[in-house]
Amino acid sequence: MSRLLLLLSFCLICLGDELTAQGLLASHEGEGPTVPTAAQAQNLLSVSDAVVLNRVEQGVPGWTVRQAGDVVGYIGSTWEIAASVGYSGRPLEVLVAVTPDAVVAGALLVRHNEPVLTLGISDKDIAAYVSGFAGHDLRAAFSERADTLPPVISRATVSTGVIRDGILRTARTLAAGRGLIASGAGIDRLQHIPADWAQVMEMGGLAEAVLTMDQAATAFAGAKVPLTAGPGDFLHLWAGLVDPPTVGQNLLGQQEFTRAIGNLGPDDTALVVISSGLYSHRGTNWKRSGEFDRLAIVQGETRLVPAADSYHMVKRLRIDGAPEVKEISLFHVPGQIDPLQPFRVEVTATRPAANGPDLTAIVAADYTLPQAFRTAPPPEDAPLWVSVWQRSHLKVGIIGTMLAVLFVIFLAQEWITRRPKLWRYGRIGFLSVTLLVLGWGLNGQLSIVQVVAFAHSLLSGFRWETFLIEPGIFMLWSFVALGVLFWGRGVYCGWLCPFGALQELLNDAAQALGIRQIAVPQALHERMWILKYSAFMAIMALSFYSMHDALVLAEVEPFKTAISMRMMRAWPFVLFVLLLLFAGLFIERFYCRYLCPLGAGLAIPSKLKIFDWLHRRPQCGRECRMCETKCTVGAIDSVGRINPNECVLCLRCQVIMNDGTQCPILKRRARTAKGAE
Repeated sequence: MSRLLLLLSFCLICLGDELTAQGLLASHEGEGPTVPTAAQAQNLLSVSDAVVLNRVEQGVPGWTVRQAGDVVGYIGSTWEIAASVGYSGRPLEVLVAVTPDAVVAGALLVRHNEPVLTLGISDKDIAAYVSGFAGHDLRAAFSERADTLPPVISRATVSTGVIRDGILRTARTLAAGRGLIASGAGIDRLQHIPADWAQVMEMGGLAEAVLTMDQAATAFAGAKVPLTAGPGDFLHLWAGLVDPPTVGQNLLGQQEFTRAIGNLGPDDTALVVISSGLYSHRGTNWKRSGEFDRLAIVQGETRLVPAADSYHMVKRLRIDGAPEVKEISLFHVPGQIDPLQPFRVEVTATRPAANGPDLTAIVAADYTLPQAFRTAPPPEDAPLWVSVWQRSHLKVGIIGTMLAVLFVIFLAQEWITRRPKLWRYGRIGFLSVTLLVLGWGLNGQLSIVQVVAFAHSLLSGFRWETFLIEPGIFMLWSFVALGVLFWGRGVYCGWLCPFGALQELLNDAAQALGIRQIAVPQALHERMWILKYSAFMAIMALSFYSMHDALVLAEVEPFKTAISMRMMRAWPFVLFVLLLLFAGLFIERFYCRYLCPLGAGLAIPSKLKIFDWLHRRPQCGRECRMCETKCTVGAIDSVGRINPNECVLCLRCQVIMNDGTQCPILKRRARTAKGAE
């Protein structure tokens, strides 16, 4: 044991040196985004001359990069824009550069604490992966871009998937925020439905407001020249956007409509204001002042008074069924008014008062662009985890079948354990599939690192998408979570752990070759359990201080070397695995018994398990101790009790109890029954 611990310490020292040399782990845990340097901006945008970076705080935050006064690109942080959180539950930050043509110019990984990336994946691999996003056109449909995006890195599926998702979401948000691509729904400027006045009004194409003569007489009761109450309108107002052809073309006719919208800027819209009645919405003062001071467009805190150069007079309406109107005005509305949000068109009527300031009355038409005149927002890119699951039918099918078979095994436990050969060959077969297919084939090895990552994600912002990126691991953890609640830790440790399967299969072969097993004294056996629980608590606690140090300590797990990387690793790690397997030839499941922090982590919630389907007899531990000596992990004490914290649910004790050729109690009963005959 002392030699094993010494070797483990040596491996951890080597790993720490390896990680420091790679320089992959984040050296800072700052809350704010990383500020790009001029050199980084030049590299990301592939420009050689000096650049100036200006910080943008409003809207989508980031940096505008200028060269000789001209904008050459924009840079955003995935941590700031997309709130990218890695599999470790810590910030994962990539600086993403976008050109004015809405093309990803480059990406630079600047901060992460990813467990898979930092162990076994080189700095060059990561740099090549993030640089592979350069050149992707954000204006193209996702289906046109998906096949050209760099594939996620094998053995780092989750982490590189999160990086990919963060880069794409940040790039699209940055491009939309700078007006390089459409950010959502807009005005439908293509569809034209012939309609008359009544139909346009019914569709909400124009907003309407009226101030009658009676109402005006009351409002201006103190005027120097009072109004006479009576029938008719003081001001009848209609207002609305004419950009949708169903509104504009029907109201104005094709030629006037084309003239009205032909000179609009990319963010401008055209507003029509129509009125009848005694009062003019235009007046005459605008000819001298250059502003239509009677008219205002109000949206939130924005109040826009149209200028004379934005005005175009329309002589008559071309739509059937239109009422008699007095004035028709067209105004170009600049982008400071959002046409997709409600706004109000106000006409302020004034009359001199007999005493004091002028009297005013406001006629306001509240307008909202109808849904029928909006374009549908572009479909969101499917989340990465959805596409991953769609491409993983075979993996999902294989793992799903294994989990279903294991579920049936537990349900049919009584029937199976009464047939020793079926149990024996069935278990060897299942463990072989676990090792060869689930482990070496599908990389389905769970790890204490994933437990740490899950704990941190719960504290720093849990996101299902992060864990759904790897279908196999997600399915295994989901089944294990339920299995721990139903039966305990043995659901995974005894059946689904590839390294555990490797140990047991090698020990079976060793026993078949006649290698003598070492019986660890019970007192020593129980005290050595402390090692794995201490390792679990140390890794978990250390992760809150330094994820770097926690990941180094997590190398007490040989899973990555033996299963994920298939022994293709530096010799100290391989030697450590070989020594563990060698010890397992003499002490069955040596690593599972004494060193596995994942097993310790699963044992803690196993206290809550609902079912207890492992049977014992009153004679167990007193008259017979065969199950104790045959237990795979030494989970049965000297008085016959099964320790659920250590049991891996191999069912061997249940087979012995039900086998009349092995169980001394059944043998004695058989002899007694035969003697009675």
